[in-house]
Amino acid sequence: MERNTKYKSDHFCIAIFTLCLSVRIVEYFLIETDKTAIGENVLHKIIGIIILALALKRINLSWGDIGFQRKGFVSSILKGLLLGSVCFTISYWLELTILALQGNPAHLEIYISSFSLTGSQIKNTDFFFFMLCVLFNIINVWMEEGVFRGLFIKILCETKPFMQTNFIAALLFGIWHIIMPVRSCINGEMSFAAMLLLGAGYIILAGIMGIKWGLLYRITGNIWTGLGDHLLNNTVATNILHVVSLTGADELQIVRVMAAQIISFVFVLIIYCCKNRKGNTDSR
Repeated sequence: MERNTKYKSDHFCIAIFTLCLSVRIVEYFLIETDKTAIGENVLHKIIGIIILALALKRINLSWGDIGFQRKGFVSSILKGLLLGSVCFTISYWLELTILALQGNPAHLEIYISSFSLTGSQIKNTDFFFFMLCVLFNIINVWMEEGVFRGLFIKILCETKPFMQTNFIAALLFGIWHIIMPVRSCINGEMSFAAMLLLGAGYIILAGIMGIKWGLLYRITGNIWTGLGDHLLNNTVATNILHVVSLTGADELQIVRVMAAQIISFVFVLIIYCCKNRKGNTDSR
C-alpha cells in the first residue's frame, strides 16, 4: 500500500487532537456519562478509536504500522502489567506507611467506586462492575495509546527526532487531562486557584507517564507494553484497589500514583539509555 504523504504531520496531529478533545469536552460537560449508571466517560474514547481508524485510512497506515502488531502482543502486555504491578506494590506500601506514621492506620479494600443516579458515590462489589471497569479501561487505553503514542509519534518522527516527538506527544497527553479539574471548577467543586494547581499537576504527571510510555514504544517497537502498564494504572491502582483509613478512602492516591510513575519512569529511562548506548557502541 502506497503511503499518503500529502499532509503536514504537525497540522495533522493538531487536527486529530482538537477533534478528539472536542468530543471529550462534549461528554464531560454536556453528557456527563460518568455521573450515570455507566460510571465512566467512555463514549469519547469509542469515538476516538473511530477517529483513529479513519485517520490511519486517510494516510494509508495500518494498525500494525503504529505498534499494534499481532506477534508477541500477549507477552508484551504481560511485561507492561508486571512493570506496573511491581511499581504500584512499592507505592501502596509507601502510602500505607505514611498513613500509619500519621497515626491513621489503613487497610486495602477491593471495590469499584462510581456515582449512583442520585449523584452520591457508592461502592460496587458485584463482578459485573469489575468487568465493566476492565472493559471501559481497555477502550480507554486502546484509544489513548493508539492516538498519543502510536499515531502521533509515528508520523511526527517522519520530520522530527524521537525525543522531541515524544515530548510533544506527552505535552498533548497532559493537556488532554486538564478537562477534569476544569469541570470540577466550573461545577463549583474546587476554587480557580485549586484548578490551576491541579491542572498543572495533571500536565506534569500525565506528561511523565506519556514520556515513559513513549520510551516503551521506542524500546519495544510496539504499543502493547505501555498499554499493559497504562491499563494496570487505570484499573487496579485508581479504580479497584483502594486504601481505606479511619478518615476516608484514597486520601493519598496522588502520592501512590506519583510514586509508582516516578519509579517506573526512572526504570524505563535507564533501560532506554542503556539500549541507546549499546546501539551507539555497536555502530562504531
